[in-house]
Amino acid sequence: MKTARLHRLFNPRTGRCFDVALDHGFFNEGSFLAGIENLPQAVATLVAAAPDAIQLTVGQAPHLQKTPVRGKPALVLRTDVANVYGTQLPRALFSRMIEEPVVQALRLDAACVVVNLFCIPDQPGLADQCIQNINRLKPICDHYGMPLMIEPLVFQPNARAGGYMVDGDPAKIIPLVRQAVELGADIIKADPTDDLSLYHKVIEIAGGIPVLVRGGSKAPEAEILARTAALLAQGAAGIVYGRNIIQHPQPAKITRALMAVVHDGVTPADALAFLQ
Repeated sequence: MKTARLHRLFNPRTGRCFDVALDHGFFNEGSFLAGIENLPQAVATLVAAAPDAIQLTVGQAPHLQKTPVRGKPALVLRTDVANVYGTQLPRALFSRMIEEPVVQALRLDAACVVVNLFCIPDQPGLADQCIQNINRLKPICDHYGMPLMIEPLVFQPNARAGGYMVDGDPAKIIPLVRQAVELGADIIKADPTDDLSLYHKVIEIAGGIPVLVRGGSKAPEAEILARTAALLAQGAAGIVYGRNIIQHPQPAKITRALMAVVHDGVTPADALAFLQ
């Protein structure tokens, strides 16, 4: 039953979720490994900081699930691997789903699975692969009661942006989010818009499906806390942050600061005290 797993993912007091993404090693990009070179240690640090969920891959999820801690963060299992990152992209791009993703998720006691929906300039074949992945996942998730998180990602042209190339144009994000909802997402994980004040339109287009905000590239502490509060105020159901946690000098402290904003309504200015 999906409801039971969703209750493990979303804090029952606030109805919000703070998911920390540690699945970056799946994408064969060296710069993504900063802060997670020793993944067991990174997982242990985050378990102690107690976010709602940790996002991992099939190869690394056991580091979380073997931890003998009652009430530890829920597992969000990454189901697809892609080669779309880097300053110079390969000749052919792909997004491939792991075999029997939901069965593997069940064996690992995951609360949710996550899959990408890429929109990359001049790469319609990659979008088609993503849609095929989602179309295969959706009925299996429904059969086993596994929540499906879809991650609609709009990229800038690599030649212009290079490397990590998120496009925050709401005119591109909004229709892709709606497509993810139409394909059957139980949860949306979407980038912030360049103009943060427009994020309520992303929430609206999702039609009641909870939207978690991606963290994206690293930002100063005060900026990431203020951004989080602004997006939550517009109706976001939580956050999925990776590098802003794992590449922070004090991952546990920034996690607690963000948890205070997400679940306790602490102002960004007051949340900075957690970093002292």
